[in-house]
Amino acid sequence: MFYVGIDIAKRNHEVAAISESAQVMLAPFSFANSKQGCEKLLVALTQAGITKENSVVAMEATGHYWFAVYFFLADSGFNVTVFNPIQTDAFRDLSIRKVKNDSVDSIVIAQLLRFGQFSPCNVPNENIIALKNLSRFHFSLVDLCSDLKRKVICLLDQVFPEYETLFSDVFGVTSKQLLLSFNTPEDFVEISTTKLANFLHKASRGRLGREKALSIKSAAVHSIGISFALNSFSFQIKQLVEQIDFTEKQIAALDKEISKLLSATDCAVITTITGISSVLGAAIVGEIGDIARFESAPKLVAYAGLDASVKQSGDFTGTKNKISKRGSPYLRRALWLAAFVASRHDPVLSLYYSNLIARGKSPKLALTAVSRKLCNIVWKVLSSKIPYSPKA
Repeated sequence: MFYVGIDIAKRNHEVAAISESAQVMLAPFSFANSKQGCEKLLVALTQAGITKENSVVAMEATGHYWFAVYFFLADSGFNVTVFNPIQTDAFRDLSIRKVKNDSVDSIVIAQLLRFGQFSPCNVPNENIIALKNLSRFHFSLVDLCSDLKRKVICLLDQVFPEYETLFSDVFGVTSKQLLLSFNTPEDFVEISTTKLANFLHKASRGRLGREKALSIKSAAVHSIGISFALNSFSFQIKQLVEQIDFTEKQIAALDKEISKLLSATDCAVITTITGISSVLGAAIVGEIGDIARFESAPKLVAYAGLDASVKQSGDFTGTKNKISKRGSPYLRRALWLAAFVASRHDPVLSLYYSNLIARGKSPKLALTAVSRKLCNIVWKVLSSKIPYSPKA
């Protein structure tokens, strides 16, 4: 049996191969991250007497750069394994000489494969990859939208600080339409009360009118906002609100696609858990992959980085341990968001949360505990495919 190690990079990968006796059968060499480069790899392996029947290939799960070469080799019939880079780093640290470069790394990966002391990463199926990609895209758009809103508030704080008190949601439909047309005190002072009332009546579908117009104009007249360079502030606010509106429409369309994808899998049962919507359910399923690779709920908790870090040496045992945060940050975020809802609306988890608060735990610590318990529930529901029942 031959062991092939590939060190992954963005442009060029490094490959090396060893035998069962650790003899180097293919000296480290570089090949491009392209179809031509992968074909060059196949030629080199063949010339070294290495085939899909007598070899095992391993590589690190470095970002997204490993996808192309992984699927190329898998489609070519090779047995391909993927490592977490943490395992390779730990194996490298066993060496007396601290040497790290691409050539050495490819040998280290092959050696780790040869010894067999590793836990392979899960390579999910097409639907799971799609859920993972779209869910992460969802989070990126939500973060982008939040950042845009912070910038709008920052600008309004300078030119019209009173505006934020006029609406329960500055970025609601009516307020956004208003900011696209009027966003400085001067704008609201210049427009007549009747025109402003008509604008508000139409934008709010009849909910607002003259009374709101009068309160806005009064706030504008007595505003303490700055009165210089207003055109630049107004231009920025309009541009940012347009971006927010566009991004929110993208998020809505994306969420529909995510819900459709999740409903087509056998994991849609996850949405029966309190606090887990289709979007959060898709994020959790996408990050977990095949639930069968987790033998127990504590292992899933550890993968989410919600397990407690242990500090112990000799007779000392730490009592103020924090969560490890070594797992998937996307999974942890989805569980945290779901726990926030469940801690208020689930009869069991809300009681658990309240008891923790009553015992003097901080809201953050209590919510982390709910997230951990919710992770256990997720494992049980996905493993059994039985809908969640708070009384179970």
